[in-house]
Amino acid sequence: MGRTSVEELAMLAAQGGGRAKVIAVASGKGGVGKTNISANLAICLAASGKRVALFDADFGLANLDIILGVNSKYNLSHFIKGVRTLDEICQPVCGGVDVICGMGGLDGLVNMSDFARERVVKSLEQLAENYDVVVVDTAAGIGKNVCAFCMAADHTVLVSTTEPTAITDVYTLLKTLTIKDYAGSVSLLVNMADSVAEGKKVYRQIAMAASQFLDMKLSHAGVIVKDEHVGLSVKKRQPVVLEYPRCAVSRSLMTIAARLSKVPVDSSAGSGFFKKVVNWLF
Repeated sequence: MGRTSVEELAMLAAQGGGRAKVIAVASGKGGVGKTNISANLAICLAASGKRVALFDADFGLANLDIILGVNSKYNLSHFIKGVRTLDEICQPVCGGVDVICGMGGLDGLVNMSDFARERVVKSLEQLAENYDVVVVDTAAGIGKNVCAFCMAADHTVLVSTTEPTAITDVYTLLKTLTIKDYAGSVSLLVNMADSVAEGKKVYRQIAMAASQFLDMKLSHAGVIVKDEHVGLSVKKRQPVVLEYPRCAVSRSLMTIAARLSKVPVDSSAGSGFFKKVVNWLF
């Protein structure tokens, strides 16, 4: 929608402070609404006055452009191949967010020379310096590229539903990050719950297991209850927080975004985000 929706979001969203940070949004399985959450959280963060970039790191089924209702002519593969500049593939979209659309397959990055790969990483690092927050929408699962982006992020938001398979898979991803000695903070967002109480129950279940068996503190990002407005907005190819800014799910997303904006960042972190991603991938 237009300016009015953005202004409404700005009034409704809580103001957050803190340094620039990278937030990875991940899930153990597909179909839990991860990409939709990534896009809408990015818009909520932008509405609170932050400069936000949204990075599509799903190199198999990149579809952020569909959620955002944009027709992206270029994506990350064009930049990696050297046929387009970073400015040309990074485009402003709704809600004041800049998006970098993903690519199908890692071949372009895998087959690059060390010199070319370093050039790409350096350019991406320069891009990241222009924003307060970079939201990374990872692929589903626990594959190498998913872990690489999570490991390099300051904060990872794990998305699960209340279904047993989703709970098991998101715990597996959490366990994988723990084994790899993930240094960032982790929170759980329970999506598509029948009630807030049900969502909190799932959070407590996973958090207790994480504390007991993984010795990891899992924070509570929030609960999003099933809402027909989500499906309606997807059909319209519009983010729900802009299409229906006053519905229950939009208010929940604004609250979660405000909570995430206050997550501290480790100022002692050494190399930049994209350089750490490449280190983990290769």
